[in-house]
Amino acid sequence: MIRNLVALSGTALLLGSLSALGCAATGVGDPCTPESEYDVTFAGFDLKEVNVESKSFQCQTRVCLVNHFQGRTSCPYGGTNCTVPGTDKKPTASDGSPIEVKAACSNRAAAKAVYCSCRCANVEGKTDDGANYCKCGDGYSCTQLVGAVGAQQLGLTGAYCIKAGTEYSDDDACVPCDPSKKDCGSDNGK
Repeated sequence: MIRNLVALSGTALLLGSLSALGCAATGVGDPCTPESEYDVTFAGFDLKEVNVESKSFQCQTRVCLVNHFQGRTSCPYGGTNCTVPGTDKKPTASDGSPIEVKAACSNRAAAKAVYCSCRCANVEGKTDDGANYCKCGDGYSCTQLVGAVGAQQLGLTGAYCIKAGTEYSDDDACVPCDPSKKDCGSDNGK
């Protein structure tokens, strides 16, 4: 009887620890490098777009969000000296010519616009349709980012948790990152 009680209390302790771990850290806000940046022909993201990488192994949430970011996160100051993360290969066009990567915007630097996130509501702002949604934690807001794009992408449309105060407006002008000011972090190790 005592052996069963010890095994049962050990199991309860293990389950309690696992559930506490699951609730403590969501991974929302963790930095991520979008998979596109590992493609040697990728020139960079466009400031006017939102990209959702829904199978990111870098994120606990499996979502790497690129929310109105320009250029490559791995090369914030842009130019032709950028390299593919983890390599010494420079981005090149399909014809082999070098790609000029645009500098990121200091007002939309990667820390503010590219990170792990999760889908917090559907395109109608609801969470009662049977899909899985998250709740945004402190310092984050549930913001509509991806409009209706068709039946195949239904699970990606809607709202995502974004860092509070980082909402994007089409009126926002890009202030290019300046390497002399180091206003956007390191330049891919350079």
